[in-house]
Amino acid sequence: MIQKNDFIEISYTGKMKEDDIIFDTTDEKIAKDNELGQNALGPIVICVGQGQILGGIDKNLVGKEAEKEYDIVLQPEEAFGKKSAKLIQLMPAKKFRDNNIVPQPGLQVNIDDEIGIIKTASGGRILVDFNHPLSGKVVEYNVKIIRKVEDDKEKILGYFKTTLGLKDIKADVKEGKAAIEFKNEFPKEVQEELRKKLKEIIPSIKEIEFRKTEEKKEDNAKKEATQK
Repeated sequence: MIQKNDFIEISYTGKMKEDDIIFDTTDEKIAKDNELGQNALGPIVICVGQGQILGGIDKNLVGKEAEKEYDIVLQPEEAFGKKSAKLIQLMPAKKFRDNNIVPQPGLQVNIDDEIGIIKTASGGRILVDFNHPLSGKVVEYNVKIIRKVEDDKEKILGYFKTTLGLKDIKADVKEGKAAIEFKNEFPKEVQEELRKKLKEIIPSIKEIEFRKTEEKKEDNAKKEATQK
């Protein structure tokens, strides 16, 4: 049985329950067939209960079995939230002119770092819905739990890839000591938070060292040549 803080590899596809429209997937072919405009990642490694995927799915993984497939139906409050009237706002047209936006119904806009959809545009007032596009919708996810991940190195790499989107990292784990290399160095406060979290979810790791990846001599030579 899958428990909280277990690392597992999963694949999934999400669709709206009412009309079977697919809106999210890890499968490249499904993404292409449904014109999702995304490069599907393929199966991902997650740590159960750590908020790396949609909360409703995360919660439902506990108690499930590896190497099995599940259909998980989520009500709006478990998925993308209920629709809120407070997030539907009437805004002055000047706000859009200042942002070089020509308001049209159905247009997705970014206003003050908030993403919304224009509902109506008439006169000097624009009605914008800042609810999530899937708010109020019942959604269904087909989730395949491919396997439990047991290797500590794979757990570390999976955590950084899924949580922070970092792929170009290296990790080496020996006798409870982990050495993790990044291209760019994290601030010390961030390193401490990451160290604390990794020890919490991977108890077998007792010591963690963060290193900056050393550039190869040929890479330095190329940089120097381009700067001349």
